[in-house]
Amino acid sequence: MKILILGAGRVGSSLASTLSKQEYEVSIVDLNKDKLLRLQEDYDLATEIGHASHPSTLERAGADQDTILLAVTNSDECNITSCQIAKSKFKVKKTICRLSDSSYLQSLEAFGEKNIDIAIGPENEVTEHLADLIRHPGAEQIESFANGSLKVVSVKAKKDGMLVNRELKSIKSDMPDTDTYVPAIYRKGKPLIPDGKTIIKENDEIYFIAAESDIDGIVQEMRLQDTTSSRIMIIGGGKIGFALAKTLEEDYKIKIIDPDKNRCEVLSRELNRTIVLKGVGSDEELLKSENIENIDIFCALTNDDETNIMSAFLAKKLGAKKTIIIVNNYTYINILPKNFVDIALSPQRLTVSMVLQHLAKGDVPQEVIFKMQSGAEAIEGIIHKNKFTEGFFDKPMSELPLPESCVIAAVIRGEEVFMHSKDLLLKPNDRIIVFILGKTDKEKIENLFLEG
Repeated sequence: MKILILGAGRVGSSLASTLSKQEYEVSIVDLNKDKLLRLQEDYDLATEIGHASHPSTLERAGADQDTILLAVTNSDECNITSCQIAKSKFKVKKTICRLSDSSYLQSLEAFGEKNIDIAIGPENEVTEHLADLIRHPGAEQIESFANGSLKVVSVKAKKDGMLVNRELKSIKSDMPDTDTYVPAIYRKGKPLIPDGKTIIKENDEIYFIAAESDIDGIVQEMRLQDTTSSRIMIIGGGKIGFALAKTLEEDYKIKIIDPDKNRCEVLSRELNRTIVLKGVGSDEELLKSENIENIDIFCALTNDDETNIMSAFLAKKLGAKKTIIIVNNYTYINILPKNFVDIALSPQRLTVSMVLQHLAKGDVPQEVIFKMQSGAEAIEGIIHKNKFTEGFFDKPMSELPLPESCVIAAVIRGEEVFMHSKDLLLKPNDRIIVFILGKTDKEKIENLFLEG
């Protein structure tokens, strides 16, 4: 399969790195010669210098009917135009378009029918992630599956949790009306697939799947639930900061800080209940004057990684209860001290995951969307009758020939949801959520979703 990537920024470079190691024939376009040379030295791919939206550039880069175009430059307008030209002139197989402005996402029909096959909005996704984490204190990661009816959640077990030092099956006696399943536990960085007799230990990283209404109760089993997070401070009034404030301001007390006077004026007009302040997140006196010690959640959401990190450090030092930041350079996430930064999200990584899901083989609506720092992944897809699924149907789940380190966490059959059960029988066209804990042949998983 031919992949043509437009833009060699962080997102484009990450995609090039990932895809060049797989079975794809990868080309990448950018105006920056030095960036392209570095990529060419490190990976097996072709490069083309030029404007991503120019027809001659796309032609030189080999755009044709066998090409999947990934338009991931930092310009929405460039990405849109590139998709239009690639579809109309070069008849490319598929276009995937990165769009930051939500108004573009809501007006795709204006750019020509089927010129943009798939539009991804990472800023919108990040905002939803942040809102989920604020609504469910104690959870460290939350991802939606089954069209939002199920959530996969990660939580760190603490000594004050009711389930700590008890068997996992005790969760059923504690919460008899709650339907949940724990597909994975990471203990001291090593994965294990638990069973009912597994003893929960302090500092275990636990992943569970449940309906959103059950999240807080299950989190409380693992750790003492954080007090209600009613006071929120947001640093950065850009797209994400504004969208988050807009989403939450009816239910929370929000202050938003931005250094730009004009932007503050816009925020004041567009937000109804949010307090808007001019300043920077690293201004100690400003934070003190706004009673940072009473802030439940401090969110640093500027476009500058260093500003976000240092603001979070300062806020935590001054008494903020919880800090959440976004970082574009994903390498930072693994080195941030947990005592200063509670949660770090990477729009870059999210964008890459959103693109990869649409390159997966078979009937896979979500792939590599939920990928933890621990390395675990979750894949959602519809299982079909084909040569790879012989022996999967009408057999108890405990007897299914799944690849090593994989477990089916849930099954969606029509309107019904079934959590993992050793006695459950799979049927053709079931939608399944597969949890992958370690190294495995992911192609074997994707083969389950191929139509016969």
